[in-house]
Amino acid sequence: MSTKKQIGNEVSHYEHSRAIGDDVVDETPELRPTVELEIQAKVDLNNFQTQGRGLTLAEEERMAAREWEIEQTRERWDRRQSSSREARTATVAEQMSVEATWEFKKRAGCVNRWADPEEADPREQLSREKLGEVNREAARLQTKLDGWSRAAISRRLAEEVVDGKSMMSAVVGVFEQMQRAPGRVIPIAAVSEVRRREVSIRGTVTQLWESTNPAIQQVGLIEDETGVTKFTTWVKSRKTLVREGERVTMRNVAKSWYGGRVSVAVTGWSTIHFPEREAWWTE
Repeated sequence: MSTKKQIGNEVSHYEHSRAIGDDVVDETPELRPTVELEIQAKVDLNNFQTQGRGLTLAEEERMAAREWEIEQTRERWDRRQSSSREARTATVAEQMSVEATWEFKKRAGCVNRWADPEEADPREQLSREKLGEVNREAARLQTKLDGWSRAAISRRLAEEVVDGKSMMSAVVGVFEQMQRAPGRVIPIAAVSEVRRREVSIRGTVTQLWESTNPAIQQVGLIEDETGVTKFTTWVKSRKTLVREGERVTMRNVAKSWYGGRVSVAVTGWSTIHFPEREAWWTE
């Protein structure tokens, strides 16, 4: 019992010494809000008339601007059930697209006069005899150019003739331009001449050989009536294997040069079509 009293006296003496050693003793009581104050604070916080109190002027303006933006976003001028808002929006968007296209063609007219929308149709500037000759040549070229209309071919021929070229030069130039246009299947001999990174070709696989590179799936030669070129199919492209003697169409194959010779590579963006297989499948 005396031991307990002694320990208690020592503890009390230690606390007393620490309190005397401190210069200042904080005896301020801890303040806590009452239940009524907490309830009133929640009411003030959720009341729209009291929002913004205690904020700086910049913060109040920012909050007011945000509320105005939300209100304008939710507000709709036309609230009818049979509203024509979507139709009017589509009309405005279409009109803006037409105006942008017209402005683009107007700027392009500074380089090519026939791109100017205000330029008259070149066929109207030809005599009746010249126009008849242009239409006959356009009909003849249409049989050799798949996907091109007779009107488009005749307009291009008329443009060349009005610019001063002879009919023969105009026919040859227009034929090469339309035959090698982007997205068109071009002759293999023209692969090295076109100024594009990707081309589309059609021909017969004449030879295949094994590759020592594990990243290459197939490598071989493809040939048409104009020439022959090497093609490479990468493993990552995940394309169907081709066979020797098979006629294929390779679209969007990448051009590459090695040793002064051009070749093509089948990538993941390329597609391979098999006319003979597809014809068998449709039977």
